[in-house]
Amino acid sequence: MMTIRAFEQALAARPNHGFQLLSAGEEAVAVGLCSALRPGDQLLTGGRSIGPALARGVEPRLLMAELLGKAAGVNRGKAGRGHLADPESGFFGAHAVVAGNISVAAGVALATKLSGRPDIVCILFGDGAAGAGALHETLNIAALWRLPLLFVCDNNQFSVSTPRRAALAPRKLSDLAAPFQIPGRTVDGMDVNVVAQAIELAASGVRAGEGPAFVECESERFAAHSSTARETRSREELKHTRARCPILRLIAELQATGRLDDTSLRALELEVEAEIAGAVAFAEAAPFPDPREALADVD
Repeated sequence: MMTIRAFEQALAARPNHGFQLLSAGEEAVAVGLCSALRPGDQLLTGGRSIGPALARGVEPRLLMAELLGKAAGVNRGKAGRGHLADPESGFFGAHAVVAGNISVAAGVALATKLSGRPDIVCILFGDGAAGAGALHETLNIAALWRLPLLFVCDNNQFSVSTPRRAALAPRKLSDLAAPFQIPGRTVDGMDVNVVAQAIELAASGVRAGEGPAFVECESERFAAHSSTARETRSREELKHTRARCPILRLIAELQATGRLDDTSLRALELEVEAEIAGAVAFAEAAPFPDPREALADVD
């Protein structure tokens, strides 16, 4: 979680950071989710992909280079945040269109099932995608075909600037799974251990061939929707929101139980700082793609 936070802060501090959707406050969802996935599993996400990609194991140097449009990036600087992909790491890919990857995930899950592999597929999407028809269509087909597909909604309470309560009728977004007889559960997305346990439990049923499952993680977004969006929340509201930091929460828990002292915490901070500094240096030194490659890898 500290790596995700530091990575995004370093990226946002650059004048050439580009259009980004950052995930400060939502790190526990990405880390808790990915801690429950196995090497053969595949994760798909929406456009807020940086945190989940890092949590899934995408190399920070290659990710930073990708986001800065460099040829050394994981997709040679062509995908950026919106269409980042590294299937070898178990990160099948992101999709810049809201709900755009949900039906794609069903296809990946179908291919996984037909191949006889014991792996599962996970689709991570935001509350903004919960009103899209693609979600309901995919829930239906995943239930009918008993696909090895785990739906995880990172409900950060806002679709751009529209509060979740003003856009979606269900009391809990996990209730959306009920009409399709898919087990659903809502958990505290600010507690990495709670998220990990919930995902592990849901994934166990999917792995056992019981069909899809749905987990809603209620989180908080600490910054505006994007690097170009205007913040619509008041200072008081933001102060209250940021006080729920999942990183500080875990640090406090580890310190209270004697599993983390000040020396170890500082060592961890220095380790993260060094890794992110190395990622930035690597990206800065990397060349931009050759313009003649513009149409390469395009079908």
